[in-house]
Amino acid sequence: MESGTCHGPHKHPCRLSLLVRSKATGLLGRPACPSLMLPPHRHLGVLTPMGLCPLARMPLLRDNFTGPLHPWAWPEVLTCTCWGAPIIWDGTFDPDVAQQEAVQNLTIGLTVFAVGRYLEKYLAHFLETAEQHFMVGQRVVYYVFTEGSAAVPRVRLGPGRRLREEREEREERVARWRPWQNVSMVRMRALHAALGGRLGREARFLRCVDVDQHFSGTFGSEALAESVAQLLGWHYRWRRRLLPFERDARSAAALDPSEGDFCYQAAVFGGSVAALRQLTVYCARGLRRDRARGLEARWHDESHLNKSFWLQKPAKLLSPEFCWSSDVGRRAEIRRPQLLWAPKEYALPRG
Repeated sequence: MESGTCHGPHKHPCRLSLLVRSKATGLLGRPACPSLMLPPHRHLGVLTPMGLCPLARMPLLRDNFTGPLHPWAWPEVLTCTCWGAPIIWDGTFDPDVAQQEAVQNLTIGLTVFAVGRYLEKYLAHFLETAEQHFMVGQRVVYYVFTEGSAAVPRVRLGPGRRLREEREEREERVARWRPWQNVSMVRMRALHAALGGRLGREARFLRCVDVDQHFSGTFGSEALAESVAQLLGWHYRWRRRLLPFERDARSAAALDPSEGDFCYQAAVFGGSVAALRQLTVYCARGLRRDRARGLEARWHDESHLNKSFWLQKPAKLLSPEFCWSSDVGRRAEIRRPQLLWAPKEYALPRG
């Protein structure tokens, strides 16, 4: 295991090096079939073991929102971190028990940014599938961040579920950035401001989700905790030195090669109001500092989110099942995705 981290893939470096050699030369030293000679980064996740949950941690894993957890139910994947946070996979909790354990009279916020063509193309389907799968039986408030007078589609909501529109002032755009980059660079600041207002007063826990996705399976109380990070489907098996953290030391998002636990996704994150205020203000300040210096982190707000979660470890991690892209390819451990990405259309105007 590499020093300074407990990221699962580092537990078996010898097994990784054997597998990487094997794909090029074959198990007996002969040239392998060309179809097995895969590009090293694109398909590395298929080859890399995830590690094991430390035995000392396993009996202690219990979640206030799901009841007892069963980290041994999935021996093929990493089900907890070295700091004691559970990694939630299908099969590591009992959905019926989780439904019983769910805190009653709890208001959960779901925030989504939908501006320009993204509102027209994705928002209605996002909300319709959320009504079918997101926190069923709980009080939910959807907070849709839009610009100007854009028309938010009307979706039939169930009892105890509401939709609120948060109007954002149009900021000056950076001409060299794609439209989605401009949105991502102001999202953390907008969320922090909203958390200090009505959003922070109405909801106790929140999920922040990108709009170009749709719910495809139950997304319940197992996804709640004081702070929750989402494992990125592309990189959850990669060794740390290959993870796409920000490496420019001038950036506020920079991580040294010895730093970083997992690669987290900004398309899904959440937690309590207090925890999210802390996270969003940290990211917003880092983004503002970089912009003042003429810098742009490699993955924008996601780079700053990863830096924040490195410094303040999340209380719970969600497996890639909770946010999956079919572009990643088939993975045996991905059984029932809860969120699925729409095909990426980076050129689609957002504003």
